[in-house]
Amino acid sequence: MAASPQSPNSTFRRLRGQRSPAEFAALVRRAAKEIGETVSCDARYIGRVEAGEIRCPNYAYERVFLHMFPGRTLADLGFPPREAVRGRAGRRGPVPAPLPHRHGTKESDVLRRAFMAGGSATVAAATLGLTLLGDTRRVPSRAGESEAAAVEDAVRQIRLLDDRHGADALYRRAAEPLRTAYALLDAGAARQSTEDRLHAGAGELAVSVGWLAHDSGRFDDARSHYAEALATARVSGDAGLEAHAFSNMAFLARDCGRSREAVRAAQAGRRAAGRLGSPRLLSLLALREANGWAGLADRRACEEALARAHTEFSRGEGDADPEWMSFFGEAELESLESRCRATLGEYDRAARHARRAADLQDPHFARNVALYAAELAGDLARAGAPDEAAWAGGRVLDLLAEVRSARVRSLLSETARTLVPYRRSPRVGAFLTRHAAA
Repeated sequence: MAASPQSPNSTFRRLRGQRSPAEFAALVRRAAKEIGETVSCDARYIGRVEAGEIRCPNYAYERVFLHMFPGRTLADLGFPPREAVRGRAGRRGPVPAPLPHRHGTKESDVLRRAFMAGGSATVAAATLGLTLLGDTRRVPSRAGESEAAAVEDAVRQIRLLDDRHGADALYRRAAEPLRTAYALLDAGAARQSTEDRLHAGAGELAVSVGWLAHDSGRFDDARSHYAEALATARVSGDAGLEAHAFSNMAFLARDCGRSREAVRAAQAGRRAAGRLGSPRLLSLLALREANGWAGLADRRACEEALARAHTEFSRGEGDADPEWMSFFGEAELESLESRCRATLGEYDRAARHARRAADLQDPHFARNVALYAAELAGDLARAGAPDEAAWAGGRVLDLLAEVRSARVRSLLSETARTLVPYRRSPRVGAFLTRHAAA
């Protein structure tokens, strides 16, 4: 029986059996990896589920739980119907279905085709299995549920491959699916619920493609895609998409050196997110704002934003957390704070946070592992620890065999330039030689 709003989820507790919450959380994370999903499950999350605080898991957790307990439904796991918890009938936004192949129509078969991306053998092999939307010449006269689901799948699969391999090999290949998604949106749908899913899905796809451009150093392209996502959010009244677009726009502004714009975009995102009920989203937006204040050398405002970020983060995960935020765990929190400290010139403190980020990061997020190690190398080099910086830089070079990210390469090149005066050190010299060859 599903748990009531105030009662514990005793069904889920029985399924845990004799395992501790921490042991069961580890099983959840392992099951997630088996299906290519990512969740930041810990003992606290399991406790909140069993206490009835989480009445319905988000879609990522739903897929993992149903994989762990095949043949069961959410109700069999002690959860009430999703629409009863979140009032989905009256809410705009995507309603993602499970990822396994599920479309049988001719249109969806056309829309779900594999494409090959350039790059290493690993990236090529992975992208052979990436099902994305087809070209605009095959768009049906009216979009249906299968087309909306194909857009949502494209978003998920782009995120999954980006997490593992970085953006460089993916960006050019993702432009056609984005055009097709907006062509589907222009074609319209017979049902309002499908129209809402298409708006949300196309907007999220624009953010994802914008991120691929962003991470591969194509800042003008990224800005255009983020603006497209924001316009889609405004047209459809989707506060979640609006907050996501502003979050990425703040990140881009910081990387472009437009610190005040980063602050304003983060604050606009916070206003949009205020009615969504997700502390984790508010935490991320506070970190975006903190990085902007650091760029403006406003230490007090930066510290205030960091304090808000930690307060919101400490509230834990919740039902309202967007699906795209699966990357945002303690490791990302530490990384974003390290960037603030480095921008303020506090390189020792920055290195401590960057080291913690690298130690905490789930290996599934290979691009972020490389990014955090690159940030650590740069902080150590500027903090006067050249041998340690060279060691961290060597770790990044190892990861770049599988990760293609212009952002990571740029950070590593900056570190190499900083370490040139220390090239007589055997470890530094070896790193500089490897970097030059790479």
